[in-house]
Amino acid sequence: MDMPVNPFKRALATGQTQIGLFLGLAHAYSAEIVATAGFDWLLIDGEHGPNDLQGIIAQLQALAPYPVRPVVRTPDHDVARIKQWLDGGAQTLMVPMVESAADAAKLVRAMRYPPHGVRGVGTAMARAARWNGVADYFARADGEMCLIVQIESTHGLAALDEILAVDGVDAVFIGPSDLAASMGHLGQPGHPEVKAAVETAIGQIAAAGKAAGVFSADPATAGAYQAIGARFLLVGVDTLLLRNAAVALADRFKPAAAAAAGAAY
Repeated sequence: MDMPVNPFKRALATGQTQIGLFLGLAHAYSAEIVATAGFDWLLIDGEHGPNDLQGIIAQLQALAPYPVRPVVRTPDHDVARIKQWLDGGAQTLMVPMVESAADAAKLVRAMRYPPHGVRGVGTAMARAARWNGVADYFARADGEMCLIVQIESTHGLAALDEILAVDGVDAVFIGPSDLAASMGHLGQPGHPEVKAAVETAIGQIAAAGKAAGVFSADPATAGAYQAIGARFLLVGVDTLLLRNAAVALADRFKPAAAAAAGAAY
């Protein structure tokens, strides 16, 4: 059986722009619906979305037949949980709140087998290795791993150059909302100081030869970040797409229903 390759890692390495969406509904069926929409990548969010290990694996399975690239966001830096997500078939992880080169180096090691890392060996139970069906899994697994570290605090910004120098960090994603909070602008990711910091960070990341990513649901802001070097973007959230469409539909019909009820009396 062939080793599963990581097309998202290859796309980042070759500078292809990747447009993505958050998956926070925590269900394989809704993930598969979104997989048909035309996005390049989908972020299964284990940090803020109510996604557990089994749910994440189910979503990876649902997305597998489609050309969209899955990325899993972890809730923290826990090495044991990272092992489980990798065994479950995730090849690209986005890890929040990376604030130092030491943080980044720990995550690189968590995603690699010895002697280059500390990933535990259990391929007989691992979907990633097709339950020992991939004969050369150990020889090729490390090379298919893709680590995206999130910079979303002033501490992370201050250590950005050192983080970028860590071998094994494939990309850096800027989180404007938490960064705004860290900068004293809670709830204002579009604040001029925050946007300026994001723009500076994107320039640093690109100059270091790494892929820069960022989230913005505002098309103008997302386009501006892309124009200065962001190569993978999150432009929306499935939960908000559903809620906003539902609210708009209800608002469209509720006034008509109220008017009709009034006319009946």
